[in-house]
Amino acid sequence: MLDALRQISRDVETAPSFEYALGIIVARVCLILGTEVCSIYIFDKVSGELKLIENEGFHRSAIGTVSLAPGEGVVGLVAERGEPLNIENVSEHPRYRHFSAIGEEPFSAFLGVPVTHNRRVLGVITVQQREDRRFREDEEAFLTTLAAQLAIVVARADATGRVSAILNADYVPTDVRYEGIAGAPGIAIGTAVVIGPSANLDHVPNKETDEVAAELTSFDRAIDRVRADIEETDRSLSEHLPAQERALFSAYLHMLDDSAIAGEVREEIRLGNWAQGALRTVIARHVSKLQLVENPYLRERVTDVRELGQRVLAYLQDIHRDKFYFPEQVILIGEEVTASMVSDVPANQLKGIVSLRGSSNSHTAILARALNVPAVMGVSEFPVYEFENQIVVVDGFYGELVGNPTTQVMDHYHELIAEEAEFVKELEPIKDQPSETLDGHRLNLWVNIGLVGEITRSLDRGAEGIGLFRTEIPFASRDRFPTEEEQRVIYREHLEAFNPRPVTMRTLDIGGDKALPYFPIDEDNPFLGWRGIRVTLDHPEIFLVQVRAMIKASLGLESDLRIMLPMVTDRREVAEAKTLILRAYREVREENVAAKLPQIGAMIEVPAVIHQARLIARQVDFLAVGSNDLTQYMLAVDRNNPRVANLYQEMHPAVLHALRELAKAAHAEQKGIGICGELAGTPEGAILCVAMGYDVLSMNAANLPKVKWVIRNVSLRDCRRILARVRRMDDAEEILDFIRDQLIGAGLERAIPHHETPSVFL
Repeated sequence: MLDALRQISRDVETAPSFEYALGIIVARVCLILGTEVCSIYIFDKVSGELKLIENEGFHRSAIGTVSLAPGEGVVGLVAERGEPLNIENVSEHPRYRHFSAIGEEPFSAFLGVPVTHNRRVLGVITVQQREDRRFREDEEAFLTTLAAQLAIVVARADATGRVSAILNADYVPTDVRYEGIAGAPGIAIGTAVVIGPSANLDHVPNKETDEVAAELTSFDRAIDRVRADIEETDRSLSEHLPAQERALFSAYLHMLDDSAIAGEVREEIRLGNWAQGALRTVIARHVSKLQLVENPYLRERVTDVRELGQRVLAYLQDIHRDKFYFPEQVILIGEEVTASMVSDVPANQLKGIVSLRGSSNSHTAILARALNVPAVMGVSEFPVYEFENQIVVVDGFYGELVGNPTTQVMDHYHELIAEEAEFVKELEPIKDQPSETLDGHRLNLWVNIGLVGEITRSLDRGAEGIGLFRTEIPFASRDRFPTEEEQRVIYREHLEAFNPRPVTMRTLDIGGDKALPYFPIDEDNPFLGWRGIRVTLDHPEIFLVQVRAMIKASLGLESDLRIMLPMVTDRREVAEAKTLILRAYREVREENVAAKLPQIGAMIEVPAVIHQARLIARQVDFLAVGSNDLTQYMLAVDRNNPRVANLYQEMHPAVLHALRELAKAAHAEQKGIGICGELAGTPEGAILCVAMGYDVLSMNAANLPKVKWVIRNVSLRDCRRILARVRRMDDAEEILDFIRDQLIGAGLERAIPHHETPSVFL
């Protein structure tokens, strides 16, 4: 039956419509199980009833006319229980309901399985047969497995409003809500402009040719034109992005070199394949290799490779990009939005970005943050082409998208945008004021930073230092490891900009969801594998070059250079890293560079380190908690995965207990401790961190003014009182609600995230 399931899955995936897919399922089930009837019932959102939406074996007139109240009949019982029901003689069951109009009477054997998606029963799939018998266990398992696959199809159609449209002829989909991943913060309302690839590599066949020279000439011309396009894209973005972020385009150009993709295509052509087929073969080979790697960052590179292939193919086919008419407020939408697509839109008209593929770490998300444009990534169930030229709302704070919004929803989001803008303006005067509580407790508010373009925004918002400089971003924007001098220039720019403020530079943190295209890490479970300090200790030549560049960059500046070690697991790693840092410092001094010895700190992200925090604190100058990864590892939840995102709870009692223990350990050794995760950038989290005794709160620059405003309007005593109450609670939602109530009671409700779900969705 496994082969049958696979074939159904393939056929349903390629079905031209939702209705066609349902027809495939009921027909195949009857054929495979040898049954006379297969039916699919779906809950109607409008009436709340279970309605027959497709069947094989009953009268076709029954579709759309047969409905059951919640819990009615044996079908309703399956939905009510949320588990399979296998009955030998269904007519004798006390919940049986007879429908004579559909020819149900002769059927005895009944098997019903719920169609469940994300804990919600969407409907029921049933099979029936005339003879008295129980369906076998393997038949029940087959239908249960099929129902799980059907659930995805139904959920997608339900999200697009297609189910409601089938069940209710006068239904017009409005306020259709989709969930994705927050890519770049902010809210935007505009007209959807859908951009797709101009050519389709998947439809290109292999074809032999005797005109090898002519095919090579065509390919060379296409490569030249794509090069020109990329260079023009680079120039068009030069006013909006610093050179560091534009290095991505150099990587694109490198892929077109003879030593990379272009060279492989030429070899295929010389073997007798025409240019288009040779290109498809090479691109498919590269994509297949990247897709085999279980690494989110490398999967993002699939987009880059495919995008280049499509562009070259377009010129090979002499397909020219359509000239888009861009409305005043553009929400750019695509299955895979790329940097070149973003550059096609005039900068003053681009208001939001939505990509069906990608994550918060993709190049598009990074570009959106650099351009200060709200973005939502990974909206997998969004029917992209159905919303062309429609008004949509992009909520980059919560990773949500609303299609065809009603006036009520539009007014709601316009109000939020206006309130946010007004509040941000009111916060401007406090940017140069100290982050100090009402009773005089002083702490440091620093920023997390990775792009050169973030420097100015951070300083404009009153950043008092850098708590986390993500040095892997300059590495990721190149097609090779940057040299010591190239790194020194980048680090110097940050140190000079923040001088005399302290700057904390995290050593190269790759692995997990942060890999380099030229240094792939192929692992079954990259988050628990070779990452962070583990990689750089195994490659001291990379580590030493980076540390020397950091030390040289600090020459002659008042700023304290703080070097932070990521993904520390035990004391030995810290000792090894310190030895290498001291070696690098000696080497720099031997070059007559009279720089200061940097401070050395450990980043606490691995739960095991909580129990060794005092031992590690004795070895370093400071500790810094990476609350994002610490939370993920403690709760075993990937915060970028929409399917389990609801389980990622920064306010989980276990997480808060761990944070408090870490602060106590640092203070016991008289060492400073900071926190540089999303928690520190929320008013609720900041209150707790202040109470726990954290010396540094490091966050995204956009969050800094609100957090400072809250800190300046509370007392340390009140923060500790709130923490004392929280420690007696055992539920994350209860904790969050309590802290928000306390903020409201203190007159600080404006700092609470108020991008709540519009009432129409509740």
